[in-house]
Amino acid sequence: MVKRSPKAFKTYDEQIALLRFRGMRIDDEGYARAVLERVNYYRLSGYWYPLRRMSENLPRRSDEFVDGTTFEQVTALYYFDERLRSQVFQVVSIIELALRALLGHELGRINPHTHLHPDLLGSLARAPQSAVEPSTDYKQWLRRYRKELGASREDFVAHNNKTYDGRLPIWAAVEVMNFGALHYLYSFSPDNVREDIAARASLTPAQFGSWIKSLNIVRNYSAHHARMFNRVYALQPRLPRPGRNSDLDAVRDVMNRCFGQLTLIQHLITTLDLRGRNILPEVVATYPTTVAPVPIGHLGAPQDWQEFPLWRTNS
Repeated sequence: MVKRSPKAFKTYDEQIALLRFRGMRIDDEGYARAVLERVNYYRLSGYWYPLRRMSENLPRRSDEFVDGTTFEQVTALYYFDERLRSQVFQVVSIIELALRALLGHELGRINPHTHLHPDLLGSLARAPQSAVEPSTDYKQWLRRYRKELGASREDFVAHNNKTYDGRLPIWAAVEVMNFGALHYLYSFSPDNVREDIAARASLTPAQFGSWIKSLNIVRNYSAHHARMFNRVYALQPRLPRPGRNSDLDAVRDVMNRCFGQLTLIQHLITTLDLRGRNILPEVVATYPTTVAPVPIGHLGAPQDWQEFPLWRTNS
């Protein structure tokens, strides 16, 4: 295959001219330039992509825009996604803090240093057919935990190193772990701990573990300013059997879309009785209705999403 030459650099004026040439209406050139100075042209292209025409003979989009496309429509999608990213990060952080507290408390019941003893943890923390030998996954997790601990500048870590033996008790150790490390610690936990925590969310341990893994990816997207609203999400979290939860049944076929992932968050916020119950419903309600070619269905949300019990806001 013949490789294309690298794309040529374009000034802001040239970028605006190219968008107009492809059919985008730009009424306020000063506004367009100001936006392009703050938001990379390449980043914005992800938001005007669904406004490009479908090619007549190929299963892909052409460079030309659908009739009526405006620069304001593109920025409306972008600023919605910006609000969504910010609020998703906030709400997933609330869930993360709750998971820290639950794991620290339940594992602390067993031993202050349960996380350092694979023989006190579940089967995934130990090598096959061994009661004490750590598994490869656990050893990798322990190395990462110790690296994070060594890099920490938290006062409580320095105090522990000075006053005690340097081994943080689990209820303090969870505070230096990132979301990914917490997910692994949950998977390493004894069955009864996993069951108790998952039951709080009306889920099985396998379901809860898959949700935390999915939400870790969603959190990373939001933390790194990635586009969220029309992304296809690869991980498919496990759901309760059909008929167990009507809100989850309603999004069963769109779990690879944004609204499906947001519903996981909304379910955990609700069942774990955490603050922030209205945050996601309120931001989804701001989806721009002026972009007719890109309706809210691009989120994976049905038109009546606000009627779902899980998505009704509390007054």
